[in-house]
Amino acid sequence: MARILLIETATAVCSVALAECGLIVKEYFSTEGNDHAAKLTVFINEILKEQEITIKDVDAVAVSMGPGSYTGLRIGVSVAKGLCYAADKPLIAVSTLQSMASGMKERLTANETFDSSYAFCPMIDARRMEVYAAIFNSELETIREVKAEIIDIDSFKDVLANYTTYFFGSGAPKSSEFLASNSNSKIINDFVPSASHMIKIARQKYSAGLFEDVAYFEPFYLKDFIAGKPRVKGL
Repeated sequence: MARILLIETATAVCSVALAECGLIVKEYFSTEGNDHAAKLTVFINEILKEQEITIKDVDAVAVSMGPGSYTGLRIGVSVAKGLCYAADKPLIAVSTLQSMASGMKERLTANETFDSSYAFCPMIDARRMEVYAAIFNSELETIREVKAEIIDIDSFKDVLANYTTYFFGSGAPKSSEFLASNSNSKIINDFVPSASHMIKIARQKYSAGLFEDVAYFEPFYLKDFIAGKPRVKGL
């Protein structure tokens, strides 16, 4: 079975995992934020060294493709593409939100609280009052496409009328005041994205040969990058 290196840098979490035969054999992660450039290659090197392999021994590299942090995505995708190009390995792109939904499904299943009628709404904080969000059913099929949106009292009413829906991720806490009043809304505030959540989707894509063009692949930013104003006088 495939040996896949998994990279997650789309959020404040920097995470790298190695999977063999569909199982995670090792993972490194940091939740400190803003240290992806310093941590990512260190994590990759440590995992390969610990397993006594090189990137040549990996069958594919999977990377979280977004939406998410502009800088985080650039770092993760650039490193993944560099590894694939240097070692002539296929590149697999995994939706960040779908990966998060897979992680929540695994969590509920492990706790024996999973129900096939559930829906999943992973949310990533997009600053100000916006979130990046999508909705998936229990089979991780898309019910509603990815959007950047401002949450209000009417958000997700159609979905909540038909599904018990889990809201989680960095955007969930600031949306809770609008969602908590609905009995079909389940808000999870302690969910942490992880490269390990990518494995099922990455395996499916590997088996189907759904690879990206290493030369031309770009992250899914969803919104254009907006640079902040410099705080140093004169810049």
